Amino acid sequence: MAFTIANFSPVGAISRQGKAPAIFSYGTLDTHATVDGSGYFNAAVAYGGVYNMLEKGDIINVVVYTTAIGSGGSVSTYGTHVVKDKASGTVDVTNVTVGLMTDSD
Repeated sequence: MAFTIANFSPVGAISRQGKAPAIFSYGTLDTHATVDGSGYFNAAVAYGGVYNMLEKGDIINVVVYTTAIGSGGSVSTYGTHVVKDKASGTVDVTNVTVGLMTDSD
């Protein structure tokens, strides 16, 4: 698959003050290996907003679903990617830091 802007959202107040990183949330059927590929977020250039929203150091929390995205799907895994580089229309994020998922009930 490819980046889907409808599944991408800023978390909380998105204004930039100082040099604090912004936090974003993203849901996808793609694996984290696909998401962390250089240029995955390049599609954002076509939408004229997401590329311009992201800066080096920003945090993207990604939830990977197995079937449908959102309340109709099952969660496969989640993790955090950090915007490592951004230049000339190309966004590159780090490999995922995988979150631990447990359900003890």
